[in-house]
Amino acid sequence: MNLQGKIQIVGKTDTGRVRQNNEDCIGFDSALGLLVLADGMGGHLGGEVASSLTVDSIIKSSQNHLPSIKAGQIDSETGFSLESICIQEAVELANDLVYRKSTEQLELRGMGTTLVAMVFYDNRFSLAHIGDSRCYRFRNNNLDQITKDHSLLQELVDRGFYTPEEAKKSLNKNLVTKALGIDPTTTPDVQEDLAMKNDIYLLCSDGLTDLVEDEYISLTIQRFSDNLEEAAKQLITKANQNGGKDNISVILCRIIEDFSESPGWFKKLIEWF
Repeated sequence: MNLQGKIQIVGKTDTGRVRQNNEDCIGFDSALGLLVLADGMGGHLGGEVASSLTVDSIIKSSQNHLPSIKAGQIDSETGFSLESICIQEAVELANDLVYRKSTEQLELRGMGTTLVAMVFYDNRFSLAHIGDSRCYRFRNNNLDQITKDHSLLQELVDRGFYTPEEAKKSLNKNLVTKALGIDPTTTPDVQEDLAMKNDIYLLCSDGLTDLVEDEYISLTIQRFSDNLEEAAKQLITKANQNGGKDNISVILCRIIEDFSESPGWFKKLIEWF
């Protein structure tokens, strides 16, 4: 299904006020309902190479395989939709590409990237992520983080060493425990859920969330829910006003109308529940 007119996607990326290069990379395909954001890391130009290779690879792989998937098909081994399997395999392919590139060129050794990738279909979404780039959902004026950081700080919170409030003040925010392209193989965290009309989804790098509180993000999306271009601009401006110490990237996606591909009786059954 072509999702043009059913969802709106806006993306912006900014170098920030401190870094010389932008190691973030974003990409999306509105017709396919695909969003991809990566935050690269590595010496020299490694971070830029890793993030751009990852985004390009995932978009191309998804464009080649997602259109042939019929809605409602489930993978018998995992219980995930075939769309989720497609995104997972695209991420694993990108990991192989980045890892091989890093072993072939000395100046790219050790490069890697975080990743958050999302695809919408049949009033649902599949989401894959690695690292500390995040996805949020804004629904009914509430903002919820729906990814969980792969970071040392998150592990310390999970173990009770920090409260979430204390973690916000920690100096160890950027130590990721998992990244794409560092190891020969990797598996992203994958999840699925329903997408509803008027939902707004935010994909972002830590250049935003390290410097801008969730409350401000929520208020900005609420205020500019009908103007995603301005919402994205305001979020990046705020991060820069607060220091702009890192690259800042955001992708916003608003669900405009129903995009169900399920049979009519099944759609009515879901709506009834």
